[in-house]
Amino acid sequence: MAKEDYRGIWVFAEQQNGKLNDTVLEILAKAQELKAHTGEDISAVLLGKDVRPLAETLFAYGADKVILAEHDALASYSARPYEAAMTQLAEKHKPSIILYGATSLGRDLAPRLMVSLKTGLTADAIDLGFDQDDVFYQTTPAYGGSILAHIVILEARPQMATVRPMMFEPIQPRAGASGEIVAETVSVEPDADYEVLETAPKQDTGDAIEGAQVIVAGGRGIKEETDLETLRELASLLDGKLAASRPLVDNGWLNHDKQIGQSGATVKPRYIFNIAISGSVQYQVGMQNADCIISVNHTKGAPIFDISHYGAVADYRSVIPALVEEIKRRKA
Repeated sequence: MAKEDYRGIWVFAEQQNGKLNDTVLEILAKAQELKAHTGEDISAVLLGKDVRPLAETLFAYGADKVILAEHDALASYSARPYEAAMTQLAEKHKPSIILYGATSLGRDLAPRLMVSLKTGLTADAIDLGFDQDDVFYQTTPAYGGSILAHIVILEARPQMATVRPMMFEPIQPRAGASGEIVAETVSVEPDADYEVLETAPKQDTGDAIEGAQVIVAGGRGIKEETDLETLRELASLLDGKLAASRPLVDNGWLNHDKQIGQSGATVKPRYIFNIAISGSVQYQVGMQNADCIISVNHTKGAPIFDISHYGAVADYRSVIPALVEEIKRRKA
């Protein structure tokens, strides 16, 4: 079948326990830009059981249609039934583009669809767009984050990508928005080799960096582990969280859940302080959408300064203690 016969932008509407993943709303916002270029409708593909009420939210955040498939075997995520359902829907409707969140679920499901639909897949995209030749491209870090690569799927359809969380800003929900619900029947069976015995919400310890409004992050230039205590104190004074780039995690100085970057967390705080971080592409991917970026590095040409709103070319061992003392003085 010719690629011209495929039309429509699909967003996989990941949900668990009747709650949409936030990444879905972010991707729907980006899909609006793609639609403005191609004129193709945006469809949110919603799988599950008793999930029809979520369609209202999907319409409010930009979906033109909701393709709904409900089945007992889809009540909770299971790879084979979800793959079978998505494959049947895609083969019937023939979308040009399918986008998934780069979540644990999306990263499991998307490669399976790549195989069943015999197409390509870009993993962990940080941007999407069309080039001067109207070719759809997906931008992703490559070679360990040292460069940004534009990847295209020239012939195979649908064109697919998983998209990192917090890359795009959801649109303001449209009050009273409506659209078309396309209810589909899919032929799926429960996976005999897979059974959900129990589910439990993840306990929020209040220490996660993903939702922090202020982050103080240390990098390779931190000379000693004890220096992190000064950064930790600064974060505490600002009601923020301590984080790091990959080298400090590799050193064992902080746990992986504190790592920002391509192989760590994506954050979008109001303020982020980058201390002794040079700013590789791999790191920038995880924090470049912060509202205000403040950086301290002793190297004038460090890449982190290219995306910083404020910067100091200085030794952090002189700047950070002085900043801590000034904050304490003003609070007193």
